[in-house]
Amino acid sequence: MTEQTVIDIGLKAIWIACLISAPALLSILVTGLIVSVIQAATQVNEQTLSFIPKIVIMTVALAISGPWILETFIHFTIGIFDKIPEITR
Repeated sequence: MTEQTVIDIGLKAIWIACLISAPALLSILVTGLIVSVIQAATQVNEQTLSFIPKIVIMTVALAISGPWILETFIHFTIGIFDKIPEITR
């Protein structure tokens, strides 16, 4: 196993982690922005008002993108297991 192999696996793992977390994080980001604009327009500065919509939208986003996340993670894991004979030489 070379250093380049370890670096490639690490970079692939970081990329997969970013892809897997993107649906939840982007949905929270957009929801937070919308709620913040509404709060600024109505001058309601209650912090708990932004919490519930974020949780609901994140749950919906994860429910919708869940099969894709699972498929991506499974393909990555199978790829790692398939590379074990190459790596151990």
